[in-house]
Amino acid sequence: MPQPPLDSSSSPTPPMALLRAAAAADLLRRHRRAPLPLLLSALSPPPPTTPESCPDGPSPVAPYFAPPPPPLCRRRRSWPPPPPPPRVSSSSYVGRGILLPATFSIYSPLSTSSSASPDGSPDEDSSPPHPSPAAAPPSSWVDRWLPQAARPYAMLARLDKPIGTWLLAWPCFWSISMAAMPGELPDMRMLALFGCGAVLLRGAGCTVNDLLDRDIDNKVERTKSRPFASGILTPTQGVGFLGLQLLLGLGILLQLNNYSRILGASSLLLVFSYPLMKRFTFWPQAYLGLTYNWGALLGWAAIKESLDPAIILPLYTAGICWTLVYDTIYAHQDKEDDLKVGVKSTALRFGDLTKHWISGFGVACIGSLALSGYSADLAWPYYPFLAAASAQLAWQISTVDLSDHLDCNRKFVSNKWFGALIFGGVLCGRLT
Repeated sequence: MPQPPLDSSSSPTPPMALLRAAAAADLLRRHRRAPLPLLLSALSPPPPTTPESCPDGPSPVAPYFAPPPPPLCRRRRSWPPPPPPPRVSSSSYVGRGILLPATFSIYSPLSTSSSASPDGSPDEDSSPPHPSPAAAPPSSWVDRWLPQAARPYAMLARLDKPIGTWLLAWPCFWSISMAAMPGELPDMRMLALFGCGAVLLRGAGCTVNDLLDRDIDNKVERTKSRPFASGILTPTQGVGFLGLQLLLGLGILLQLNNYSRILGASSLLLVFSYPLMKRFTFWPQAYLGLTYNWGALLGWAAIKESLDPAIILPLYTAGICWTLVYDTIYAHQDKEDDLKVGVKSTALRFGDLTKHWISGFGVACIGSLALSGYSADLAWPYYPFLAAASAQLAWQISTVDLSDHLDCNRKFVSNKWFGALIFGGVLCGRLT
């Protein structure tokens, strides 16, 4: 007897079909399972909320595997917020918790570049930064104590740089001490007069030099800030100041004997012509030696009213050779600018043989001082001082770095100790 067809809506499902349906449901459930973090957050009970703590009302109940983020009212914030960590770039470094720019400058706290051209762009060939007048502290007693109107004149006379006055005064002190009687101190009044005269004559010489060189000084890095080159003073003001200096110097010269007055007045020819020498000869340092050591002649004449060639000529020669040593070292600071401007100096003349030349001048200086002391009958204490001065001069020549401007200036300034050693030796040799 044939069976009626089965109705799928009323007949039971075969066992194999049930197994397939269960496997499909299990596979679908695995794919829809939430990740573990979401599952854990969903299983953890939400924090209690109140209408006061959440003005927008409690959050809705989160579904099982898609929990929404908690409302903003439940986020715990700290105040003030922690600062972001410092950003360190390639141009900075961090040391002990302080962030500093790599090109930090003590002269300009707001500047991060070592130098810049006038239009603001970096200048790779420029020299290291120099203290700006606005940022650097006063560099000398002139800036600290003198009124504003007097400072340019003090700078013009180089009152802020006394080394030039010492180099001019030492030969005067040497000859005055040599002219003293054996066993006696030198004339203190004369030492004081020549000390004041050195300040005035050196200042007058600098004024003349800056007046004649004002068109050159503004092209040289070291001298472009001088009063005339920078425009702080006019040439008319400079001539007036020169007249005042010469008038005061005349008052000192009139305190001397007639022989010394004539000899002192003749030195003005050297003073006024020296600034022109660098335009015509490679030996302006030798001409400066003739000028700066004129006091070796004048000091003896002021005491003795005459000149003793056996004593004074070796002393004068020693001073000239000494000047050739220290001023050649000094000239190496400006040799690059001198080449550009077109002026001459022994630094350019000697070139790489500078140390050989100034060593020869140093030997001649010490030998002339020994001869002068011997002719003046100085006692034996003079010679240990002379040996110490020789060592100081040898130290200068052997250790100076002629390519380092700062080292050249240090060695130049150290010559005040050379002059002091010779002066001490003459005093001890005369008193013994």
